Amino acid sequence: MIYYSPTHEYARVEGNIAYIGISDYAQHALGNIVYVDMPEDGDDVTAGEDFGAVESVKAASDLIAPVSGAVVQINEELIDNPRLINEDAMANWIIKVEMTDPSELEKLLDEAAYKELCDKEAH
Repeated sequence: MIYYSPTHEYARVEGNIAYIGISDYAQHALGNIVYVDMPEDGDDVTAGEDFGAVESVKAASDLIAPVSGAVVQINEELIDNPRLINEDAMANWIIKVEMTDPSELEKLLDEAAYKELCDKEAH
């Protein structure tokens, strides 16, 4: 299942693992992504707090964790090729987190609610 935050990050959940990245809407808004700042493997992230940033040719944007947990893997491909996010934001997650409190997912948006939020922002 995929959950979305109002700040345009997603959490694709498989068991107790969340693959966290930015939504397709966010990568379109940012434009060509040139750099991704990520935490290290083993770092902790906290829901609602920043864990890094994405930079594009026109803006930089903090990455806000949708869930709390320990970073079990970063997407190392993004270090040398951050534009992979522009090619497919949903497939090119930024960090993989072992969640410490899966109930935090209840505070996030499902796909329909997220689409509604994006539609409102676009107008």
